[in-house]
Amino acid sequence: MAIRAVLTGDIVNSTKLSATKSAALSRQLEALFANEGATFEFYRGDSFQAYVKNPAHALRLALMSRTAAIKLSKDNKRVMSDVRISIGIGTITGLVRSLKTAKGEAFVLSGRRFDELIKVGDRLAIHSAHQLANEALQIMANYLNAIFKDMTGKQAEVIFELLKGELQKEVANKIKKTKSTIHQRITAGRWPEIEILLLQYENIIFQIS
Repeated sequence: MAIRAVLTGDIVNSTKLSATKSAALSRQLEALFANEGATFEFYRGDSFQAYVKNPAHALRLALMSRTAAIKLSKDNKRVMSDVRISIGIGTITGLVRSLKTAKGEAFVLSGRRFDELIKVGDRLAIHSAHQLANEALQIMANYLNAIFKDMTGKQAEVIFELLKGELQKEVANKIKKTKSTIHQRITAGRWPEIEILLLQYENIIFQIS
């Protein structure tokens, strides 16, 4: 049986965002999930769940969600928002017509780890039904949490575009900054490390699929 991914999350500090920024972030998250072909649902205004058929794409989607929130603070010294998100990887029971009634390992794992995230204060968790893979996945999540903890809004703006697959030159043109400035933000935002972690994650998913 094929494995899938379920992302359970919420917007951190959503009440501190202006109505305009809050609406813009919701639209961006919806667009990210739609572009992935995910089945998703938002509830209580700042919480969501998304079902992703290709689990190899789940981590990139989670990081795009986080940078989408962090980059809202690109004009501020202090980051105002983030996305707390739990990725559950496992099988699904039957067809997913509605997330409210969907069942399976991926839904259970995602929900449980999300509850734990809230308790410990972390922002990203990855958990699968394969115990041997979970140690490596947890190390990746911890590493990414450390990277994103220090990420600025300006760095997130660049990392977001790179996660979409844009080249440095394209990013520079899009946000109207010099190549030197983009390179500085890439380095400070630790994109080379993020890129390696994404490749390692995808390799693990390939092995357990």
